[in-house]
Amino acid sequence: MMNDDELRQALSKLEILKAQLEALVQQAQIFQMSLEEVLKARETMKALLDAKDGDELLVPVGGTSFVPAKAAGSKKAIVGIGSGISVDMDLEDAAAYMDRSVKEIGEALKQTGETINGTETNIRDLSLAVQQEYQRRQQ
Repeated sequence: MMNDDELRQALSKLEILKAQLEALVQQAQIFQMSLEEVLKARETMKALLDAKDGDELLVPVGGTSFVPAKAAGSKKAIVGIGSGISVDMDLEDAAAYMDRSVKEIGEALKQTGETINGTETNIRDLSLAVQQEYQRRQQ
């Protein structure tokens, strides 16, 4: 049984939880897009590692678009490492960096998913308590 102040606090907390859930869902979407982008980059780098001079490749340029290219002798890549900083790396090091990024982003996505599940549970529980209080008051 809730008094009026407790009911107002519960409703306020419910609105805060809903806003947090929305922010978490947006964050998860950003992580998912980042993961897909890094996976594409990693696969491209691995294909370049296996390519021989003159091999024809399709290189992703974004938006599910590709351009045909021929492999050159260079086994280098310029990799963005965050905060607008890019570093020249050997393709093997770049692919390894992408592997680590995939793992880190995947872990962040997993943790965000767990937080989303916990927040959804809290919203369900609090919503039920508020509904029961309203029903009790109508009797």
